Amino acid sequence: MPIEAPRVEDLLRELAPQVLGALVRRYGRFDASEDAVQEALLAAAIQWPEGGMPENPRAWLVTVASRRLVDGWRSESARRRREEHLTVLEVPETGPVAERDDTLTLLFLCCHPSLSVPSQLALTLRAVGGLTTAEIANAFLVPEPTMAQRISRAKQTIRDAGARFDLPPEAERKDRLRVVLHVLYLVFNEGYTTSAGPALHRADLTSEAIRLARLLRRLLPQEGEIAGLLALMLLTDARRAARTTADGALVPLADQDRALWDRTQIEEGVGIIGDTLGRGAIGPYQLQAAIAAIHDEAPSADETDWPQILALYDVLEQVSPGPVVTLNRAVAVAMVDGPRAGLAVLGTLDADDRMTHTHRLEAVRGHLLELAGDPDAARESYRRAARMTASIPEQRYLAMRAARLR
Repeated sequence: MPIEAPRVEDLLRELAPQVLGALVRRYGRFDASEDAVQEALLAAAIQWPEGGMPENPRAWLVTVASRRLVDGWRSESARRRREEHLTVLEVPETGPVAERDDTLTLLFLCCHPSLSVPSQLALTLRAVGGLTTAEIANAFLVPEPTMAQRISRAKQTIRDAGARFDLPPEAERKDRLRVVLHVLYLVFNEGYTTSAGPALHRADLTSEAIRLARLLRRLLPQEGEIAGLLALMLLTDARRAARTTADGALVPLADQDRALWDRTQIEEGVGIIGDTLGRGAIGPYQLQAAIAAIHDEAPSADETDWPQILALYDVLEQVSPGPVVTLNRAVAVAMVDGPRAGLAVLGTLDADDRMTHTHRLEAVRGHLLELAGDPDAARESYRRAARMTASIPEQRYLAMRAARLR
């Protein structure tokens, strides 16, 4: 019986890491297994909407991917030890498929420390998220061949590093989990505010990051920072509908129509962070989620509890110090103690090399200078910020702010 294509797509994304995990555990060779799984996913996307879904979709995908994998090795007839490979890699026509879910192991593998952050992002979206190379390339505004090379090099790097398809040792697991969470956080951020191009956000990336965070929480329900990250994503994404006007212009948080915010997501996010705080060590994602909850629960911008937000930023700066935390804390200081106090905090970032490649320092400076009654200096900061960003909606917004101060 034919089924709707969107339903097939959702199921394939859910099954993609399970199928890949099954193949890598059975055959090894992450790189070849991942290519075979992509071919099986493509075959399913074409056949299932018309011909109907098989009784066991996961087993169907494992079988098809396994055959593609073996056929690929069979075609390498000129390679040495061909017969040795084929005796090991014969695929039985029948037999049960192990239902073990290796998604967590796969996530750790895609976020292997030998990979660069861009490679971790690309490999996670492809291997765990089930996105095609073209979809990932489109998300990060690079040509498809460039993204294909990046993914290919990432798989080669993992192979050269001798990475095993097992969970990292207990001693390494916390640090490796931190990398996994960071990758999902970066995927969400790129979707929520794209770094370049005509669109302010990409709902496909934010939705995928939330889906993977939900999956990770199901696999590791006791980890408070996973819950914190999921809550942060939900509470932030809840504002998406109010962030732009009908013509795509950016709307800052203080000016957003809060009736457009997704109350279901807000209630879920507030519930998650409320259940998580106080149950163990508090991490940066839990603190950021708590700050987002205060913003989302405020009836209006004027009723935002800025002293509480500042107190949370003070803690966050102790737990996870960094220039972005200081940048956001400067805004909270300005709202509590006045814009000049916020500018003083902001000035501590001027010598930080990590802020030289982002427009956000100048954008926040322009905002605080405007609040402080210095329109000429604010205008110059807005102009500098507009020149530094590749996001067209942000360029337009910053240029508009500068023009209003003439």
